[in-house]
Amino acid sequence: MNTRFRQALGLFARTERVGPNLMRLAIAIVFIWIGLLKFVPYEADSITPFVANSPVMSFFYNHPTEYKAHLTHEGQLVPEQREWQTANNTYGFSTGLGIVELTIAALVLAYPLSKKLGLLGAFLSFGTTLVTLSFLVTTPEAWVAALGDAQHGFPYLSGAGRLVLKDTMMLAGSWVIGVDAAKAILAENQKR
Repeated sequence: MNTRFRQALGLFARTERVGPNLMRLAIAIVFIWIGLLKFVPYEADSITPFVANSPVMSFFYNHPTEYKAHLTHEGQLVPEQREWQTANNTYGFSTGLGIVELTIAALVLAYPLSKKLGLLGAFLSFGTTLVTLSFLVTTPEAWVAALGDAQHGFPYLSGAGRLVLKDTMMLAGSWVIGVDAAKAILAENQKR
């Protein structure tokens, strides 16, 4: 290994504190953006299959088993489906979920002010992501439907399934920022 390359690697290695902070920012951006979208009907409509099929969340809907007849595409307005989604509590649940997601983002971003709040944000982010990843098991729409092609079902993820699978990175990132916050809390306690 030549000297310049070794020096460059050394400089890069000294930026290790940037990683957890970038991860906090990335997690917060995702929770803020997606959390704010939860207040908009198209996002609430799009999570309907996940919520309706989830044993952890389906009870928030009034008619979870009837969702398939009332789905719309993103950007599509069908007034009758909106009415059903309203009666189903789709929008009420989505608003509540948006508030939870914005709260998690705020806790994650609170790390510089309070390591304990940052740790709580990491735990909540991790838990939320576990629930999201469970949709791969509970939601039929996470897999390509059997519509005639040989490639359907497991392991062929649909667009919704591919979106959910990306949460494995959020899960890992939540772990990283949680460990970082735990180390900071321990270091603060040692100084006392």
